[in-house]
Amino acid sequence: MLRLPPAPATLAEDPSNRLDLDYAREAARLPALGYGILDVHAHVNGIEASLIWAPIARAFGIEKTFSMTRLEDVPLMRERFGDAIEFITIPDWYHADRRHAHGHGYIERIERYRELGTRIVKFWNAPRFIDFGIEAGDPAFLMLDGPMRTEQMKAAERLGMICMTHVADPDTWFAAKYTDRAKYGAKLDHYTPLRRALDRFAMPWIAAHMGGYPEDLAFLDRLLEAHPNLHLDTSATKWMVRELGRHPRDEIIGFLEKWRGRILFGTDTVTTDEHLRPGEKASEMGRKAASPEAAHDLYASRYWALRMMWEASGETPSPISDPDLAMVAPDRHGPLDSPALRGLALPADLLRVLYRDAALALLARS
Repeated sequence: MLRLPPAPATLAEDPSNRLDLDYAREAARLPALGYGILDVHAHVNGIEASLIWAPIARAFGIEKTFSMTRLEDVPLMRERFGDAIEFITIPDWYHADRRHAHGHGYIERIERYRELGTRIVKFWNAPRFIDFGIEAGDPAFLMLDGPMRTEQMKAAERLGMICMTHVADPDTWFAAKYTDRAKYGAKLDHYTPLRRALDRFAMPWIAAHMGGYPEDLAFLDRLLEAHPNLHLDTSATKWMVRELGRHPRDEIIGFLEKWRGRILFGTDTVTTDEHLRPGEKASEMGRKAASPEAAHDLYASRYWALRMMWEASGETPSPISDPDLAMVAPDRHGPLDSPALRGLALPADLLRVLYRDAALALLARS
C-alpha cells in the first residue's frame, strides 16, 4: 500500500518542495501501474524548459501530454517529443492587438492548429476575461455565449474538434480578488454562459479544473447530469489538493464512480524558460523558479502531489505552498503555508479510468 510520508519536524522554505523530497527517488518508488497516464491539461512551453520537463513526466508515468503550446513552437515540440505530446489550440497571448488575437485572429489560429493535427481548442473564460474585454473596448467581448465566442465555436464544430474551457476560479479568489461584484458577478453567474454553450454546441466539452468548482461536488453532479456532452479534468494541483482534500473519501469515490469516463486526469503543469534564470520575471508564473534545479522541483511537485493524492493513503502537508490560504486568512497563514495532502487511495479499476481510459474514449470521438 502506497502511503504518504510523515510530516518533517520543520518544513523547508522551498515553495515547490516543503517536504524536502528527492523527487527522482519518489518517482522511482511509485508502484508500476501497467499502463501510461494521459495528462489532458498542461502548458509545455520554453525550448530549454521542455527538456527538463520531459524526463520528469516520463518518470512519473505520463505517457502522453496534451499541451497548450505556442503555435510557432508546435513543429519543434512534435519533432522533439513525438507521440508523447499532442497540442491544444490557444490564442496568441503575446499579440499587441488583443481584440484581433482573441477575436477573428483566433479563428484563423484554430484552423492552423487543426491543420497540424490538433483535436482540442481552448476557450479561456476565467473571470479575468472581463478585464481583457475592457482593454479591447467591450467587457462582454469574450463571453462564452457571446457573438465572438460563438463564431469560434462554430469553427471548432466545423473542424470536428473538442472544446475545453476554464470557467470561474477558486472560491478563495471570489472571496479576495473578485470583490467587485458589479464587475465580476458571483461565481455561479459564470456558469450561465457555459450552460448555453453546452446546449448550443453538441461536440464534447472539457471543463478544466474540475469544472472550476471542486469546492462543490453536488453542483458538479447537477452540471454533468444536465449536459451529457460535458467532461471535467482534474488539473490545477494546488486547487485540487486544497479543495478535494476537504471532501470525505467516500464522497469523492462516489462522484468518480457515478461519472466514470467523464472525469479526466490533468495537471496544469506549466513550463517556461523564465523558470531557468534568476532576475526580473515578466509573469507571476515565471517567478515560481529561478534555476534549472528549482524548475525541476516545480514540475515534479505537481506530478508527485497528484499521484499521491489519487493513489496513496494517509495525510501529510502538501509540498507545494498555497498562497490562497494567506490570501483569505492572513491572520492564520503565511505565504509559504500549504494545506493537508490527503490520500484517496482510489480502487485500481477507477484509477485506470481516471488516468487513461476516460481520455482514450473521449479522444476516439474526435
